[in-house]
Amino acid sequence: MRHSLRARVAAAAAAAIVVAVVVLGAAVLARLDDQLRGTLDRTLQERAVEVARLAASTPDVLLEPGALEGRLGGSSLLVQVIDQRGRLVARSSGLGARLLPADDVVRGALEDRSAGYADATLGSDPVRLYAAPLGELGRGPAAGGAVIVAGTTAEIEETIDTTRRFVLISSIVAALLAAALATVLAQRALRPLRRLSSGARDIERSGDASERLPATEARDEVGELAETLNGMLASLERAREAEQRFVGDASHELRTPLTALRGNVAYLARHGADPEVLADVQQDVTRLSTLLDDLLALAREDASAPARGEPVDLAEIAREAAAHDALADLDLESAIVSGERPALERAAGNLVRNARRHGPEGGRIAVGVRRNGDRALLTVADDGPGLTGEQAAHAFERFWRAPGATGGGSGLGLAIVRAIAERHGGSVRVDGSRFTIELPLTDVSEPGRTTGPHETEP
Repeated sequence: MRHSLRARVAAAAAAAIVVAVVVLGAAVLARLDDQLRGTLDRTLQERAVEVARLAASTPDVLLEPGALEGRLGGSSLLVQVIDQRGRLVARSSGLGARLLPADDVVRGALEDRSAGYADATLGSDPVRLYAAPLGELGRGPAAGGAVIVAGTTAEIEETIDTTRRFVLISSIVAALLAAALATVLAQRALRPLRRLSSGARDIERSGDASERLPATEARDEVGELAETLNGMLASLERAREAEQRFVGDASHELRTPLTALRGNVAYLARHGADPEVLADVQQDVTRLSTLLDDLLALAREDASAPARGEPVDLAEIAREAAAHDALADLDLESAIVSGERPALERAAGNLVRNARRHGPEGGRIAVGVRRNGDRALLTVADDGPGLTGEQAAHAFERFWRAPGATGGGSGLGLAIVRAIAERHGGSVRVDGSRFTIELPLTDVSEPGRTTGPHETEP
């Protein structure tokens, strides 16, 4: 049988309260019983001392009526004096014709001359006994005997029973109150979870990852759970969108090179090897390989979560990107960003290749890294006229190529650069022939300029 979380919380709270009250009640009862019995024992001892003094100073008074009377609360103390042979000398009126039981403590008081306590019964009444030896000096009949003082423990038992019932009733009442309060608190605490569960069922039925779970105002564990689940849904949405874009892009862009490759292969099958056709086949294969590589890279960037990488110096990234271009001029200063080195290397390399592909043949390429406040800027520029304002607005779109553009390329290089920059919390822009990646700095200390081959001093 399944029980709701609210019922389990209420049951656990009630059980905890019951255990706590029972443990506390047991401790209180033990302490109360010890206190009451300790008080009774002291009273019995004090009364025995008084009788012993009376027997030593004025032994004849022991035989007078009322000499042995005493009270403990609402009950009479029972006193009995015996001689050294155990014969009765005197007793209090509360005993009537009864005799206190001759327990071991009585024999110990007579024979071993030692005092002691014992529990006994007098008829049907439970009593507490205290027996003490009397001095042997003096002429009284009780000389060398013993005094026995007893008091009923019925009142103690009644007090303990009353307290025990009170503890039991208190535990039941406390458990009920705790269960009720826990139910109310659990209901209030679980209300946001029920809303999250309902929202999750709606998303499951619709299959739409763009929907989000209802946000909670409370900044607690439930609110954190809602944010985490919504973040997961956002990641799933990005992954689905990236998958859909990848399928659409691949089906659209792969058709042309595959058609050309199929035609060239058919020609080779009919006419045999031809150097020009083989060169076309090799070019088609290279184009397909590059296109697939760029498509996969863009799909990975679209589906990935925000970058959480290592500290990376953009100056090193820029130097490596321009290392194979003899006409690259470097102007670099150290700028540490937090990111994924392979992705940043790909972005910088794409910008350098783009500049070389679309710039004038034999022209210079300027690669620079500088710091601007809390931002790091990586720029790549060529000597060409660059893009117009309208062209710049489309430069980072997928498969966009400027009118009249020469050279190969998949049309995805700049789109990959934008995806990488945005995933690293930055942006990319173009101004004419100058492309700039802007990323947040992680080290805002005093910058230091680096040096290297092909670098120009400012």
